[in-house]
Amino acid sequence: MAQQEMKLWYRKPARKWMEALPVGNGRIGAMVFGKINEELIPLNEDSVWYGGPGERINPDSAKFMGTIRRLLMEGKVEEAQHLARMALTPIPKYFGPYQPLGDLNVWFANHEGEAADYRRELDLRSGIAAVAYKMHGIRYRREIFSSAADQALVVHISGDQPGSVHVSVSLSRRPFDEGTKALDHNTLVMSGRCGADGVSYTAVLHAVAEGGTVRTIGDFLSIEHADRVTLYLTAGTTFRSADPLTECLKQAAAVVNKGYEKARENHITDHRALFDRMTIELQGAADDSEAQMLPTDERLKRVRDGAEDSGLVSLYFQYGRYLLMGSSRPGTLPANLQGIWNDQFKPPWECNYTTNINLQMNYWPAEVCNLSELHEPLFDFLERLAASGRKTAREIYQCGGFVVHHNTNLWAETLINGINVRAATWPTGGGWLATHLWEHYRFGGDRSFLKDRAYPLMKEAALFFLDYLTEDANGNLVTGPSASPENRYYLPNGAIGYLCMGPSMDIQIIRTLFESCIEACSVLGEDPEFAGRLKETLNRLPQIKVGSEGQILEWQEEYREPEPGHRHISHLFGLHPGELITERRSPDLMRAARTTLERRLANGGGHTGWSRAWIINFWARLHDAEKAYENVLALLRHSTNVNLLDEHPPFQIDGNFGGTAGIAEMLLQSHAGEIRLLPALPKAWPGGRITGLRARGGFTVDLEWSGGSLTEAVLKAGASGKCRLRTAIPLTVASGEAPIPTTSPEPGVLEFAAAGGQSYTVRPC
Repeated sequence: MAQQEMKLWYRKPARKWMEALPVGNGRIGAMVFGKINEELIPLNEDSVWYGGPGERINPDSAKFMGTIRRLLMEGKVEEAQHLARMALTPIPKYFGPYQPLGDLNVWFANHEGEAADYRRELDLRSGIAAVAYKMHGIRYRREIFSSAADQALVVHISGDQPGSVHVSVSLSRRPFDEGTKALDHNTLVMSGRCGADGVSYTAVLHAVAEGGTVRTIGDFLSIEHADRVTLYLTAGTTFRSADPLTECLKQAAAVVNKGYEKARENHITDHRALFDRMTIELQGAADDSEAQMLPTDERLKRVRDGAEDSGLVSLYFQYGRYLLMGSSRPGTLPANLQGIWNDQFKPPWECNYTTNINLQMNYWPAEVCNLSELHEPLFDFLERLAASGRKTAREIYQCGGFVVHHNTNLWAETLINGINVRAATWPTGGGWLATHLWEHYRFGGDRSFLKDRAYPLMKEAALFFLDYLTEDANGNLVTGPSASPENRYYLPNGAIGYLCMGPSMDIQIIRTLFESCIEACSVLGEDPEFAGRLKETLNRLPQIKVGSEGQILEWQEEYREPEPGHRHISHLFGLHPGELITERRSPDLMRAARTTLERRLANGGGHTGWSRAWIINFWARLHDAEKAYENVLALLRHSTNVNLLDEHPPFQIDGNFGGTAGIAEMLLQSHAGEIRLLPALPKAWPGGRITGLRARGGFTVDLEWSGGSLTEAVLKAGASGKCRLRTAIPLTVASGEAPIPTTSPEPGVLEFAAAGGQSYTVRPC
């Protein structure tokens, strides 16, 4: 892939935060504006949240839970909703938000006038943002990166003439600035607290100059007549350390001792160890070579104006991987609604963890895009959620296991959050999150992980539903009170309903979770009695229903909807990310899923970035390549900012991750026990190559195609076992020069025995 295609670049500085370029190490994030006279670098640390953990349970929740359920079963939905708002809303109603750490400001002396040859860029392969320009005959360059290897943000400023760097540097946190102090002539410390019971934070900034001098004036660092200067910023809170100042000083001393060149080398080595696992090159049907010479904002404008740009799609794909690397690393918190990048003290939806799709979508690329270890923060978080959710399950529902509602925060709170009953009264988040554990096992095959970590949490999530499910008038077991996430329906009297019993998404999630637990029991050879309970319960869950227009029903009854183009398409969970709706298992439901999607889109659906990204995945699972590609273009044209960050609006990062996962889903699928190569390849990408994709069963897959057809695939087996390919064309399989025997147990299927560690080349006959 051409070097330029791995960079976002611009001919001018960012004018606002949503034009700045993100760097991150999973814990410390920054946005680079690239201003000339005054560089602005907003800062984040993943544990800077306002407020502490609290006992927010509404004392009347358990008392009225049975009444609310009874009213719903009797069809008295308005009464149930009225009571639920009072009885289930926590006290206080909302938890505190994720907040900025502060701002790093760098003022440049002798920078009056126009800059020449300006370029601002983000190199995805190195993880380094850079700014370069000429001013008064001097060539200046800045490099900014957030190092996971050294747990520090590094800013390097240089000029190509001796003594040309004159800057002053400060830290601030407007409007909640509690002050900065100088520790010595080249070190500043900013500290404060996020509310009376919240975390205390610390940031340490250390300057090292080559040539010239460094001194403090007030609470500024002044660097004078230097050839170059490196700023090292470390940060932390009391969430991880009782003494974040000591920890930050220790980290700063360690990276300063290495020096800039070594720190840069360490960062690039660490970054590329993850990033270079994959490459992608999409060759467009139209010649877009001219577009590849343009800055990113101009390329995006071309696409918005109706052009196509396969190179921009490749860049977008890799950008999603880059963003996950920047916002989720082993030992960090999981990526929130904005990853880790947030400039507001009162951000939209508190910039929290929303578990009715958004948190899950953040991790859709983790396995298939060869970043499996970046899934770990979600698993760490789920363990904390389970501890909190056991108490919530017991005290609100009198149920075993654990429950997670639609929002959570730094403290892994699991109570219903907020006053919006149609969103908050949804107890199925834990079940959905638990399926990520099973997916991690399916891709990697680590039995120890399954036995010691995944299955115990999956079982506890299932235990909650075994207790929570209740029998309806038809003898089915259903959830309730619950909701189809954030959507509404018309009651027979014209009033608006949102609470219900047994919304389709709930039942699909529970069925997926139970089937996963049963399969895990079989793999581990344990817990047969529990597996038996799950099987019995599965037989009593309602089946997915089809409505009068051939659509999958979102609720147990067919209702008119106030917003038939709603952004959530929750009743297609079984199509994606679930596997309940497939050609082999349920061809009738595949047709109904298509109808459902067409109806949603005809009524304005997909108007948010993350929803559009989900739609790409839906069309890919339906094997409709042109519809999938149409929605890739729509995501770029309508829901992508000039820095390629997703727009809900406002900014949410889930659309980036869902979009990357959707492009992968178009090129490789491995659900339902079989691998499909190029299952939704559009005409717009007649040729191309992608390396390093991962498939369930432990395979790493490289694909190459030309003229719209596969030319070669290489599958490397991570473990020994059967490889099952679903294919519309005859294929041969070889290992090196040796042909591999294959069988065809049914039309369109090819199987062969794969040995762990071996690579297999698959070609058309």
